[in-house]
Amino acid sequence: MSITFEIIKSWRNTNGSVNSLQDIEKWINSRYEGLKVNIKKIDFSYAGFWYYDNEDGYIRNKNNSFFQLAGYQEIEDDTIINEQPVIIQDEIGYLGIICKKVNGTLNFLMQAKIEPGNVNKIQISPTIQATKSNFTRKHGGNTPPYLEYFMNASNYQIVVDQIQSEQSSRFYKKRNRNIIIYLENEELEILDSHMWMTLGQIKELMKVDNLVNMDTRTVLSCIPFNKNGCKQMELEEIEKYFLDKALYGSIFESESDDVLHKIFNKLNDCKMYRKERSRLVPLKSMKSWKVGKKEISCRVPYDFKIIYCYIEIEGREVKYWEQPLVEANGIAILGVFTCVEQGIRKFLVRVKPEIGCFDSAEIGPIIQLEPTNPRNCLNTVEQLFLKKLEEKKGILKDVILSEEGGRFYHEQNRNVIIEIRPEEIRKLSSDYFWIDFSTLNKLVQFNNYLNIQLRNLLSLLDI
Repeated sequence: MSITFEIIKSWRNTNGSVNSLQDIEKWINSRYEGLKVNIKKIDFSYAGFWYYDNEDGYIRNKNNSFFQLAGYQEIEDDTIINEQPVIIQDEIGYLGIICKKVNGTLNFLMQAKIEPGNVNKIQISPTIQATKSNFTRKHGGNTPPYLEYFMNASNYQIVVDQIQSEQSSRFYKKRNRNIIIYLENEELEILDSHMWMTLGQIKELMKVDNLVNMDTRTVLSCIPFNKNGCKQMELEEIEKYFLDKALYGSIFESESDDVLHKIFNKLNDCKMYRKERSRLVPLKSMKSWKVGKKEISCRVPYDFKIIYCYIEIEGREVKYWEQPLVEANGIAILGVFTCVEQGIRKFLVRVKPEIGCFDSAEIGPIIQLEPTNPRNCLNTVEQLFLKKLEEKKGILKDVILSEEGGRFYHEQNRNVIIEIRPEEIRKLSSDYFWIDFSTLNKLVQFNNYLNIQLRNLLSLLDI
């Protein structure tokens, strides 16, 4: 069996081999019935379970678990050019999906998971979504279900296993383990909180605002596509499954090693010659931010603020707790251009430095526009993107999707893919690249090359 063939076959299947889309919708609705969720913003005492540590000026909890909040400053020529709070979460968590052939088709075991910051409470999540503090039970709760399969992943066929970055504008060098394992003959008990879905069904559900969570999207974006293990008859069948023949060519018939070398060169230049220095500082030392009882907020318009919440969720490992959450000040726009050139679909991406990058910079979308960012500072590519979006020209994808609900409160981003003609952009600066899917797929098989915004956008593609 070629796993690539089985994945493409599952991608094409939207009817399902176990559950229909209607079954999935009923399941989600049934999970809502009688669900008790109570999440409210409360005052922050700075001296309770979560407290302000006067020694280093960070906010942490008394178990020293999960995460901390610190101040961050960027410095150039001895001048602070930017400062903001960041989430420090040194531990690496699991974002894991089990897949298995059921009734002849590859299915993915997905979870209906409630996170405190979810705008709509329940979202479709990976089989397991757990920080190290979760699965080592530092919170005193139950062990997450299906954990043992990922702890013993070497006993199964590993489809993907990569440590990838999180939102580097909010987190400081945060990463999670994105892993998919294939179970062949082993029987699996399916809990009421989980359900089998084909890849095609998950892709269909991604078209619904805020239904498929960020963690599912990043894991699926890491799936490797390799025709080397495919038989000739499988390759012929795979091509038939693709309605977008240019995307098929981009995945299976394109080689862009020359672009790959240019990307490495630009990324390495960015890392080597970066002018700014950075440092972690006490939260109260940031002069442009105020640490108040209701929130930690910037004195001028900024992308986000920190709030404090009381959370009560039925069915979680812990039923009630309090914690800080990051609240965005509006909806951001994340987007890429795509074009078809000589029968190959390509994507315009750029080198994107961010404050919390594990290694200074990654490859990201051409636009990551926070609502508070000034529109008069946009370059020509960003201006063209917004013009096309306003005119509704060439839009292949346009969906509102949530960011991670365990740390972010009701944060949603508008994810957009727009098709253009290559000649519409005459000149690009050296940090932009037209690149095929195959090359992007090679890069995502390694740590910290594609940022989470780009990975999430690529996960939305249809065949």
